[in-house]
Amino acid sequence: MGRVGVLLLNLGGPDQLEDVRPFLFNLFSDPEIIRLPFTWLQKPLAWLISTSRAKKSQENYKLIGGGSPLRRITEEQAQALQSSLQNKGQDARVYIGMRYWHPFTEEAIARIKRDSIDRLVILPLYPQFSISTSGSSFRLLDKIWQEDPTLQEVDYTVIPSWYKRQGYLKAMADLIAKELDQCPNPNDVHIFFSAHGVPLSYVEEAGDPYQQEIEECTELIMRTLNRPNPYTLAYQSRVGPVEWLKPYTEEAIPELAEQGVQNLLVVPISFVSEHIETLEEIDIEYRELAEESGIHHFQRVPALNTHPVFIEDLADMVLHAVDSPSLKLNEVPQMRKQVKMYPQERWEWGLTTSAEVWNGRIAMIGFIALIIELISGHGPLHLVGLL
Repeated sequence: MGRVGVLLLNLGGPDQLEDVRPFLFNLFSDPEIIRLPFTWLQKPLAWLISTSRAKKSQENYKLIGGGSPLRRITEEQAQALQSSLQNKGQDARVYIGMRYWHPFTEEAIARIKRDSIDRLVILPLYPQFSISTSGSSFRLLDKIWQEDPTLQEVDYTVIPSWYKRQGYLKAMADLIAKELDQCPNPNDVHIFFSAHGVPLSYVEEAGDPYQQEIEECTELIMRTLNRPNPYTLAYQSRVGPVEWLKPYTEEAIPELAEQGVQNLLVVPISFVSEHIETLEEIDIEYRELAEESGIHHFQRVPALNTHPVFIEDLADMVLHAVDSPSLKLNEVPQMRKQVKMYPQERWEWGLTTSAEVWNGRIAMIGFIALIIELISGHGPLHLVGLL
């Protein structure tokens, strides 16, 4: 079989405060994160958002130590996975490819080529598939593969999502059970699954399977846990004026408090590593919201990180992929859906769905132009004296 490699895909995060603005720029430059009608708008808008949000984001990273722990934890996961594979008789090299910060996916591919890997397993560290996470990395990898003839010699296979795997479900249930057992009345604790949200249009327009996979994953974890606790699924981390998947975490917590919930156990369902969304958003922002709403007991289940059952399951997943027929990037079922990229409808007059969509796009472009004028002090509105 030759040399075997495993490429772990993840989002990435700023290592220190100076990295925050360029990290945000990389993030919002991705058309899978913000989908615009014209590609030339992508980088100007990314610059605007990253510049305006940098200070606030830096303050949040200060609260968790001045940077993201994601790289360190992912490296620990990679090392643990490599050791587990060796213990199972598979000599393999594990690489890390981050989408928006070092080590970038391109850096990982360069190392894979340098090491003359013959068989590669591409494994995203996202249990559920979304076009904005695994999908974005897959599209980048497909582009790299098409542009580099030397990569044609690497026989690779992709694992699109893995939220149904028994090892993953068992590890999640184990972490939840340990937290419940620390409570005076474990069966009375309300389990609150908080998943990273995506814009509703990703699901309704682009065919993203993320919501369906998150909902099914939540049910499977509760079935594996086999406890009588009530539970809720909500979505966090929304930004911008567009509608995201509901219910929103920041709205669901006060609603539960109004219903009399006093004990809340939060489970970060779409994260396998601690990072800004768990350490700051959940542990600080949502904890304060819960206490202000009248919830007296707020706990959070830790991320999987290097949980031994989770790592062993990753290793079993890799071994199965190595011995299975290759699944190529352009063959991934979720990627083969008819993804609607803008512009997707012809323009029409009247009160039609197409007209409303285009009106919204034109209004968005106008809004962006207005913001740029307010910041730069130049443009047609300044020229005629309206600003």
